[in-house]
Amino acid sequence: MVGAYTFDRYKQEKDEFLARDAQVTVFVHPDHSADAEARKARYAWVSENVNRARDLINEPANVCTPEYMAERAVEAAKEVGLEIEILDPAGLKARGYLGCLRVGQGSAHPPRMVILRHVPRKPSRETIALVGKGITFDTGGISLKPGDHMWEMKGDMAGAAAVLYSMRALGRLAPDVKVVGILCCAENFPDANAQRPGDIFTAKNGKSIVVDNTDAEGRLVLTDGLHRAGEEGATHIVDIATLTGACLRALGPSVAGVLGTDRELIRRVIRSGENHGEAFWELPLVEEYRDSLKTPYADINNIASGGLAGAITASLFLREFVPRGLAWAHLDIAGPMFKEKDWKYYEAGALGFGLKTLVDLCERFHDPVP
Repeated sequence: MVGAYTFDRYKQEKDEFLARDAQVTVFVHPDHSADAEARKARYAWVSENVNRARDLINEPANVCTPEYMAERAVEAAKEVGLEIEILDPAGLKARGYLGCLRVGQGSAHPPRMVILRHVPRKPSRETIALVGKGITFDTGGISLKPGDHMWEMKGDMAGAAAVLYSMRALGRLAPDVKVVGILCCAENFPDANAQRPGDIFTAKNGKSIVVDNTDAEGRLVLTDGLHRAGEEGATHIVDIATLTGACLRALGPSVAGVLGTDRELIRRVIRSGENHGEAFWELPLVEEYRDSLKTPYADINNIASGGLAGAITASLFLREFVPRGLAWAHLDIAGPMFKEKDWKYYEAGALGFGLKTLVDLCERFHDPVP
C-alpha cells in the first residue's frame, strides 16, 4: 500500500496502474489463518495512515493551514472514537501558550493546538504523550530563508502529521496504554505583526526566551506542547519535529536523530523504528553546550551562539521545557521528511516518516526493554 501510493490529485493525467486497488493474498497453514488475517489488516490500516500523513505533507501550504490540520483531526477523532480538544488563538492566549501565538502572529492563518486522546478500557499507569511540530509553512519569518527550495517548507508540519495519523491508527488498534497526541500548529510569516529578532516572551513554564532568530520557530511552538503533555498527566513524552538542518547534515536524508533524558525510552524508539524500516541514531545531549544558549537578556536564547552542534543545542533548548521528572525523547526528522527522488518503496515526496515508529512504540510499550 505504501509502495502503490502516488500524490496526483492536481494532475490531469492519472497513473492508471496506481489507481487500481491493491490486493494481497496470504497463503498460510489453516491453523494460522486468523492470525495472518489480523496481521494483514493491522499493517494495511497502519499503511493507510502513513499515506494519509503523506497526503497532508504533500499538500501545498495554501491548502494545508493550521485550521485545515485541525479539521482533519476532528474527522479522525470522530472516525475512530478519540477524545479531541482544539485551542484557537483565544484559547491559547487564555491558557498562556504563547509559543504558537508568537510564531503564528504574522500569518493570516491563525495557530491551533490540537489535543487527541486514546483512553484504554482499563486504567493505564503510563500515559505516552506524542507532541508534533506543525509549522504548515515556514518562510523563516523576519529571519527569512533563502528562496531556493523554500517550497519544501510546506513539509515543516511532518511531525504533527505523523502524530495525527498515529493517533488515528491507534484509535482502532486500541493499545493498553493511554496515548495523548498534541499538534502544535502555526504558519511562520514575516508580515507587520510578525515577531522580530530580539523579541522576548515568557513561555508557559515561566522561562523567558529571547527570539534571536525567528527561523528557529519549531522549538518555540514545542514549548507549548511539552508543557501541555505534563498537564495531560504524561509519564513519557516523545516529540517529533523537522527541527534542524544540522541533523540533516549530520545524518543525511535517510536517518533521523533521537536525543533525550531517558535511555530506556530512547532504546524503545530505536527498536520500534528498526521493526518498520525507520532508522534512528542517538545523538548525545552534551551538557557543556548548554552555555551557548545563555543570554544576558532572558533565561534562554532560542538559538545557540557559534552555530555548531545545532541538533544538540536545539534539544538542550527543548529540555528546558520538559516537565520535571518525565521521561523524554526528541525525534529530529529533518532528514527523512522528504525525498527528492524515489527511495526504497516510496515515491519522491513525503514519507510520513516516524508514524510507523510511534504506532509500534505505543503498541509494544509493555514489552521487555531491548
